[in-house]
Amino acid sequence: MREWWVQVGLLAIPLLAAYLYIPPPKFSPALHSWKLSGKFFTYKGLRIFYQDSVGVVGSPEIVVLLHGFPTSSYDWYKIWEGLTLRFHRVIALDFLGFGFSDKPRPHHYSIFEQASIVEALLQHLGLQNRRVNLLSHDYGDIVAQELLYRFKQNRSGRLTIKSLCLSNGGIFPETHHPLLLQQILKDGGLLSPILTRMLNFFVFSRGLAPVFGPYTRPSENELWDMWAAIRNNDGNLVIDSLLQYINQRKKFRRRWVGALASVTIPIHFIYGPFDPVTPYPEFLELYSLKFTYMLFSSTRKTLPRSTVSILDDHISHYPQLEDPMGFLNAYMGFINSF
Repeated sequence: MREWWVQVGLLAIPLLAAYLYIPPPKFSPALHSWKLSGKFFTYKGLRIFYQDSVGVVGSPEIVVLLHGFPTSSYDWYKIWEGLTLRFHRVIALDFLGFGFSDKPRPHHYSIFEQASIVEALLQHLGLQNRRVNLLSHDYGDIVAQELLYRFKQNRSGRLTIKSLCLSNGGIFPETHHPLLLQQILKDGGLLSPILTRMLNFFVFSRGLAPVFGPYTRPSENELWDMWAAIRNNDGNLVIDSLLQYINQRKKFRRRWVGALASVTIPIHFIYGPFDPVTPYPEFLELYSLKFTYMLFSSTRKTLPRSTVSILDDHISHYPQLEDPMGFLNAYMGFINSF
């Protein structure tokens, strides 16, 4: 009996070794084109990928797009052309550890660093003194909250925000419900390096697909594009480090939720209500409660100009991919309202 298990173990070792070193998937033509059309800039010795498209001639408007976890700037491709018809500059980046950007390890990934990278990108593009509109999703929402805090406190002076539009992100830690795989990797401890190496397309796709609506789930090819961007530069090996943003969000809740208060810029939230990560109505009830409190609190001098667009009932966590036209119309309605 013991000899049988030894033979199985000896057979499993080379198979496991081969599995753990499977090369990353090739980019699809569309994803390859996205990379070729982008550029890189250097932040403290690290290469950061970004897109910068010139749209409407003569318009002063600039929009900066901040993507979510665990994907990349490619999340915006379905609304990219529509944005160029309204804005003079449409800019997006892959945060450090995501997409085509560098993915150093070991590295202490933080929301603070990601916000500084956004500021550095705008400085690199010569736009540090221009007013910009921020459009964010998921992880990008928290980066936007940190940028809003700095703008409000005039901490860095590198970014002037004209408006902020958030979408399906855990801006309140108490209404955010991370996926089981995220919880395991976040708290995996010594097992995390093993678990991240064992991540494959099957595990990824089965884990991500449920956060999409029942009628708007991505195709197999679209999921492969997402996975290819993650696996680029061995990105699967830093997922556990990136997930520490969940702990950071709890630790700095007062700073980042407080950043939404007492600002005079227009704020909007585009919401896919079928979202299991920020579920309806729990999230909207807290969102509405926070802004109602801000209105009636005697300690507040100004009321945030906040509005909400709720998309169709079946739209979930990735509204810009699931309902690009509805998302774009909601955003344009917000932008054209001030």
